[in-house]
Amino acid sequence: MNSFIKLGVVLGLVVLVASCANKNRPNYQYMPNMYEPVGYETYEQVDFLPFQQEAMLPPDNTISRGWMPYGFENTPEGKELARLNPSPLDSLQREENLVVGAKMYGIYCAICHGNKGDGQGTLVKREKILGVPSYADAARNITVGTTYHTMQHGLNSMGSYASQMNNYEIWQVSEYVMKLKQDLTK
Repeated sequence: MNSFIKLGVVLGLVVLVASCANKNRPNYQYMPNMYEPVGYETYEQVDFLPFQQEAMLPPDNTISRGWMPYGFENTPEGKELARLNPSPLDSLQREENLVVGAKMYGIYCAICHGNKGDGQGTLVKREKILGVPSYADAARNITVGTTYHTMQHGLNSMGSYASQMNNYEIWQVSEYVMKLKQDLTK
C-alpha cells in the first residue's frame, strides 16, 4: 500500500509539472536577454549612451570618406554633358588600367555584354535578359564619359555599379569598354 501512495504522489507531481509547462515559453531562463532580444529603433534616443544622446544623421552636404560624388546628374542632359568628359586616368599607365579594367569587366559586365562587348553574354544566350546591344552598334555613340555615367547611375534595366566598384575602377572599366568598341569596329 505504501508503494501505491508513493507512486500516486510521483504521478501527481509529474501531471502538475506537465500542466504548468508552456512549450512556447520556458518557465525559467538563466539569462533572459539572450532569449528575448531588445529591439531599438534607428535614430531613437537610448538610455545607455552618454548624456542620453541619439544616433544622428550625417550633416547636410557631407560625403563619406574615400568617395567622391559624380559631377553630372542622372538625367539625359547629364549624360550628354558627360559625353565630353575625358578619363582622368594616367595615360602612361594605360596598359595597366586596361588589364585591371578587363578583369573588372569580366566580373561585372561580361555576364550580360559578353566577353567581346558584342551583347552576347551568358544571360543573353540563355534568354534571361534581352536587348543588350553591341558596343559596335552605330546608333550607340558611346564615349568613355557616357560609359562612366551609365555605370555610375545605371541606364534602363542596367543598375548602377557605384556600390560595387570605386570611381577609379569604374574609369578603368570604361576605358576597357572603349577598347572593346574599337576592336569590334575594326
